[in-house]
Amino acid sequence: MALNFRQSEILEIARNEGRVGVEALAERFNVSLQTIRRDLTDLADAGHLERVHGGAVIRTGVVNFAYEERRRMNEAAKAAIGRACAQAIPDNSSIILNLGTTTEAVARELLGHRNITVVTNNINVANILLANESCEILVAGGNLRRSDGGLVGDLTADFIREFKVDFAVIGASGLDADGDLLDYDLAEVRVSRTILRQARTKFLVTDASKLARSAPVRLASLSELDRVFIDAPLPGDLAQLCAEAETEVTVVGS
Repeated sequence: MALNFRQSEILEIARNEGRVGVEALAERFNVSLQTIRRDLTDLADAGHLERVHGGAVIRTGVVNFAYEERRRMNEAAKAAIGRACAQAIPDNSSIILNLGTTTEAVARELLGHRNITVVTNNINVANILLANESCEILVAGGNLRRSDGGLVGDLTADFIREFKVDFAVIGASGLDADGDLLDYDLAEVRVSRTILRQARTKFLVTDASKLARSAPVRLASLSELDRVFIDAPLPGDLAQLCAEAETEVTVVGS
């Protein structure tokens, strides 16, 4: 399928932000809602997007986006989520940060924290925090994923088990309608589950585009967490699940 100029722009926006909305696109391009719906349908039929209520998302399945593409998606929202999460972590704390571009946003916001200890299986997090001389950094061993600087596997999980920290900050690739956190790599998920077990307080950092994405491996449930940082309100069923489980939800603005 040959894309027209508007469709190419829509696809680029979707790649950068993870999701596009019909009304926002109609306003941006000064065309009718019906025209945008046709564009989204054409892009979906060509396999580029997946239609969802009110718009479309980049089509995913059993393979995650490339790291650089994920890093560019929803950068402003991730930065706001990182700030809010870091503000909830006091000085003199111990923290485990796992893989993901949103946890890397948290790391950037921890650069001003004093006397913190960070355990991580994310090479990018370690490199970010090198600039904080008041941060002790402990990097897990294991199998290094060249694609995103992640360390995974049994050695990684064994290393994490040596610690009991104040806070775990994790990300996820998708959030199912039943409240399950989803990811693509079983080896990574096993490490993330270990991270949650070794923390007194458990935080999830995720942008709202994950609400429309699926992945094949279950990590945990929202009900197992203490707090969720996200850039849009959760749908009603998930909000109720969090309320019943006493999982605090912090909605941040970008």
